[in-house]
Amino acid sequence: MAPLHIATPLLRAPPGLFAHAGPVWLKMDALQPSGSFKLRGVGRLVQRSVADGAREIVCASGGNAGFAAACAAQAVGVPVTVVLPTSTVDSVAQAIAARGAKVVVHGASWDEAHAHATALAAERGAAYVHPFDHPLLWEGHSSLIDEVMDAGVDFDAVVTSVGGGGLLAGIVQGLRRHGRHDLPVIAVETLGADSLHQSLAACKAVTLSAITSIATSLGARRVAEQALSCAREHPVKSVTVSDAQAVQACLRFADTMRVLVEPACGAALAALDAHPEVFAGVRAPLVEVCGGIGVTLDKLAQWRTRFGLA
Repeated sequence: MAPLHIATPLLRAPPGLFAHAGPVWLKMDALQPSGSFKLRGVGRLVQRSVADGAREIVCASGGNAGFAAACAAQAVGVPVTVVLPTSTVDSVAQAIAARGAKVVVHGASWDEAHAHATALAAERGAAYVHPFDHPLLWEGHSSLIDEVMDAGVDFDAVVTSVGGGGLLAGIVQGLRRHGRHDLPVIAVETLGADSLHQSLAACKAVTLSAITSIATSLGARRVAEQALSCAREHPVKSVTVSDAQAVQACLRFADTMRVLVEPACGAALAALDAHPEVFAGVRAPLVEVCGGIGVTLDKLAQWRTRFGLA
């Protein structure tokens, strides 16, 4: 089966985007047809589900996985229902519906939407597409590392945002496949959506009582066990940034690169300047620009005002 995602550009960050002294590589998954990296894994899982006989798809999502599922289901010609929590903004729900998906809003968090979606899938005999916790998702996401390795660029760390942990798991899988077992991954979350960071600090899986960050795409109250395993077995450094730092990074990225990304993606972009001590020994980091559809010019302006950013 031909993949539904595209091989995205790999760009060298222009001067001034980051304070980092060396080269910074940008893997531009914001330019995927779905607007985020999610199509890499979700597309693969939808294709496999249909090949195995599924005639309908159900997905629970904070937004980006649902949009990717809608794009994938439209491409392969099956109906899809996407369950969104009430925290998902109307513009995202409308974008998903415009791709032909049936949108159901249920629950205050992704976890509640997930429970409802799995019940719907069982009731209908549909295939449930998990947004971050499935081996085919990790395999799909790992393709971004294949593309970077094929490009032959020299990088010595990967920087990625973490929500449920599927992207982290895919990146680690890709690095291992290419023998880069010792190459560090900087895993970034916003405060208030930092289930991985709190779990690693507690040395056990932690379920957040609520998601309080504006980066709702990172809003899994409990990170996938696979992501935790990767963080324990691979050199993963977990860091956090504030919502304001993530938004500032989004604004700077829009001004410099002329590309809009969500605060969930802004978290990874913010890490280089927010944590210079972590990058002191890194010469040429690779930043996964994961993207996200939950952003508009108006939203960026509102966040700028909310956080008093210049």
